Amino acid sequence: MLYQKHRCRVVPIAVFTYPEKRNEPDRFKLVFPFMSVLDFHFLTLELNKHKWQDYIQSNNPVAAALLSKMGYQKKERVQLKLEFLRMLVRMELDPARMTLLTGFFETYLILNEEEERKLEEEMGKVDEKEAKRMIEITTSWEEKGKMKGRMEGKAEGKAEGQASILLRLLKKKFGYMPVEMENRVMSMPVEKLQELAEAIFDLETIDDVNSFISK
Repeated sequence: MLYQKHRCRVVPIAVFTYPEKRNEPDRFKLVFPFMSVLDFHFLTLELNKHKWQDYIQSNNPVAAALLSKMGYQKKERVQLKLEFLRMLVRMELDPARMTLLTGFFETYLILNEEEERKLEEEMGKVDEKEAKRMIEITTSWEEKGKMKGRMEGKAEGKAEGQASILLRLLKKKFGYMPVEMENRVMSMPVEKLQELAEAIFDLETIDDVNSFISK
């Protein structure tokens, strides 16, 4: 469709976000006994096969957001969040992009109370000016609906924060969300919201979203 519209060469790239490692194909063929209809090649990017440490010096906002879907160990979660915040400080993005990236990251990597405390300790070890900016970023996000985590510790607040993040991502992907569907997402339990977060890249149409939340 991109070629049909712009009549220019297009490099197809499939980005895979599965939590487990797979060996995805880079080719799709459609063949009949009497003719070959399609032989489609594409580049593949399996995020969990990439080390997040290799991308923390990047100035690409997309790389920052995708850190939370790359390969990391449980013990690295706090350091990963810290480096994500440092990337945002360095890139000096506008508030809208900052909110979008933070929303995406927080959807897939949510620190528990102990990890949040460790994050605060680590932030105290970095440059004072940089640490101040990190605090401003996290505080701003919390004020815009991020779950309060350690401060509130309420499941209801957690669900509401996750639902708000998912709605922003869904609207970004599909352009709109019917009010009725928005209300249903906002009322979903935390477990269902997490399932939706994992499935968001596999949902291709707004009807797919509707079918998923109707299960």
